[in-house]
Amino acid sequence: MMRTWFVSSLLVMGLLSASVVLAAGSSAPVARPAGQVTAANAAPFIGDWTLTLQGPNGPGTFALSLKVEQEKVTGEISSEQMPKQPITDMSIADKRLNLGYSFTWEGNPVEAVVSLWPSDDGKMSAQIDFAGGAYIMLGTASRKDPSKQ
Repeated sequence: MMRTWFVSSLLVMGLLSASVVLAAGSSAPVARPAGQVTAANAAPFIGDWTLTLQGPNGPGTFALSLKVEQEKVTGEISSEQMPKQPITDMSIADKRLNLGYSFTWEGNPVEAVVSLWPSDDGKMSAQIDFAGGAYIMLGTASRKDPSKQ
């Protein structure tokens, strides 16, 4: 009984330390409770973007478009492998915009969350989290035509 408790404690401590190390080593900011997205707080993100991301299986490029229609923020995302998908869920926390959408891959629905946030170097950072962390891509977002923004 004591041995089982000891082994269980070691596993829990290992998992906790691994999550702390992952959080400390991550370049993505830690998410905080999210609020409603308004035209005003989404203003820095409105426009057409190219997401240049890197994942475990290599690079990927996505087109993201965010606009305001009748005071409501709307958006869509696409790539060479994926037709335009509507953004169905939005939230904002601090300076991080989170955009949720879903698509079908090989007959299975997949949930995804795109996150955009300003980085320390003045650029925009981007991440897509597929299937609740099963696959994550991280990189940058750049405006397609900054002069029209």
